[in-house]
Amino acid sequence: MKKKLKVDLHTHTAEDPIENIKYDSFQLIERASQEGFDVLAITNHKLVTYNEDLAEYAEKKGILLIPGIEATFSDKEVLILNPDFKKNPLRSSLEDLEKIKKNHSLIIAPHPFFPNKKSLKSDLYPYLFFFDALEFSHFYNRLIDFNKKAVQTANQYNKPLLGMSDCHNIWQFGKTYTLIEAKKEMFSVFQAIKEGKIEIRTAPVSLVTMARVSLNFFLAKRLKTSFRF
Repeated sequence: MKKKLKVDLHTHTAEDPIENIKYDSFQLIERASQEGFDVLAITNHKLVTYNEDLAEYAEKKGILLIPGIEATFSDKEVLILNPDFKKNPLRSSLEDLEKIKKNHSLIIAPHPFFPNKKSLKSDLYPYLFFFDALEFSHFYNRLIDFNKKAVQTANQYNKPLLGMSDCHNIWQFGKTYTLIEAKKEMFSVFQAIKEGKIEIRTAPVSLVTMARVSLNFFLAKRLKTSFRF
């Protein structure tokens, strides 16, 4: 039976090979359960963090866990759910999305217009056909909002827009998410997204919080550690 599922399809955990994150996948699943989530994807950079133990633990917590990865193509980040590979393909380019796009997977443009060298920005448009959805990120404020162009692009090209946390700190999780009208089955969720049966739930973060997170990100990249302010 279909119902409105509480969903986040862009998250990171301590298993991420690039980021220094303090909570692991089991802790994130526990947090998701506490906050009433129905569906979750762990999308660490360049590898799939998914196995039977995690899936069974999630199921016991009432959560459907979907395999995912934040892969890099042409030095740009792309979210792929239920990919056919476990690690980032070597020497991969955005042109490879043509052969990666399958009915059993979902391709999402994460933070597409954020001022990050890994964001797609103008490189999104030549490959827009291969993307099933665009991300509406939690990291915005009424004064600073890099989601605006994603909203405009989604409306212009009739692409679904998914609210997601892209959490690197546990407090970020649950601030922005999506309600999806579907059965609690992976392919039902994918189909509902493609059909636009979705609603974003979100609230802006404060300017002070944005400044703290940005400083934390900058220092972490420079010193290869993680700070809390």
